[in-house]
Amino acid sequence: MDKESLLRLVDILHKDKDIDKDIVFQGIETALESAARKHLKTSEPISINIDRETGEIAAMQGEQEIDLSELGRINAQTAKQVIIQKIKEAERDVIYDEYVDRKGTIVSGMVQRFEGPTIIINLGKTEGYLPKSEQISNEYHRSGERVRCIVTEVKKVGHRVKILLSRTHSNFVRQLFELEVPEIPEKIVEIKGLVREAGYRTKIAVFSEEPNVDCVGACVGVRGTRIKNIVDELNGEKIDIIRWDDDLEVFVPNTLKPAEVTGILLSPENNVATVVVPDDQLSLAIGKRGQNVRLASKLAGWDIDIITEEELEREREREETGATTEEEAEGEAEGAMLNEDSGDKEIEK
Repeated sequence: MDKESLLRLVDILHKDKDIDKDIVFQGIETALESAARKHLKTSEPISINIDRETGEIAAMQGEQEIDLSELGRINAQTAKQVIIQKIKEAERDVIYDEYVDRKGTIVSGMVQRFEGPTIIINLGKTEGYLPKSEQISNEYHRSGERVRCIVTEVKKVGHRVKILLSRTHSNFVRQLFELEVPEIPEKIVEIKGLVREAGYRTKIAVFSEEPNVDCVGACVGVRGTRIKNIVDELNGEKIDIIRWDDDLEVFVPNTLKPAEVTGILLSPENNVATVVVPDDQLSLAIGKRGQNVRLASKLAGWDIDIITEEELEREREREETGATTEEEAEGEAEGAMLNEDSGDKEIEK
C-alpha cells in the first residue's frame, strides 16, 4: 500500500468509525511487526514506525532496515487480519466509552428484530438488548417501531459491546420527568422519591424550595400536557404526583392519593402509620391487589395500616365498654371484700 492510500485509509476509519487516528496507526504498526517477525523467523525485536504526517513507513530489525515489500502474500494476509482485529477492538472501545457514560440515561432506537422474547434495538452505531424482564408487561412492539429505553448496563463481550436496556426501571420514569419538566434539571423542582410497579402505577414525590413554584403543577404542565406525554410514553401507566413534606403526618396521607385521609396515628417505635379513611375510600386507598398502599408504604418508608372511620368508632366503643366493665368488676370486688370484713367482725363478737 502506498503512502497516500495508507493516509486515506486512516482518515476514512477515523471519520466513519470515530476511531482516533493514532489508534489506527498503532494497529497497522502492530500488524506489520507481527507479519515481519513471521517472515524473518526471528526473535529479535522489530520496530515499525509510520510517520503520522507523510505515511512513510520505517521498518527496522535492530539497526538493519527491513524491506516490507518482501513479506509475501501469506504474511501480508496475516497483517491484514491483525489490522481488521485491531480496528474491531478500537471500534468496540469507542462504542463502549460512549455508552458507559450514558448509563442511566434514555436512548432512542428502532426495533430491528426479535431473538426469542428479547428485542434487539438499533441504536445507530450499535445494538441494544431489551430483555423480556425489562419490557412493560402490557406493551407489544413491532419491527420498525421507534422506542425509548434507559441504559442499565454496558459490558464488553469479545469484540462486541453488549448494551442492556430497560423500560421497567424506576429511573426510566425519573429520566422522562427530567426531559419533560425543565424545572427538574434546573434544580427548581426536586424529585424526593419515586416508586414504581411498571405498567400499572408510579408514585413520585416532588418538592420545591421556591415559594412561588407549585412543584406538582410544574410536573403536570399547562392543561396536563407534560404528564400526558409521560403517560403516553408509558402506555397509559397511572402516575400519582405527590407533594413531599418533612412532616410525616402530612406526607404519609399524601402518599395514599388519590384516596382521602381523615386521620393518622404514627407509632415510631415500630415504624407503623395507622391511617383512617372514610368507608367509601377504603378500596381506593388499598388499591387493586393492595398496589396503592404498597407503593405508598415504599415511598414513605413506613408500614401503613388502613382502617375506616366506622372501624375506628367500633374500636373506641369497645375500649369504652371494656373500661366500664373493668370499673364494674373492681366495684364488685370491693363490695365482696367489705362483706367479708363485716362477716369476720360478727364472728369475733
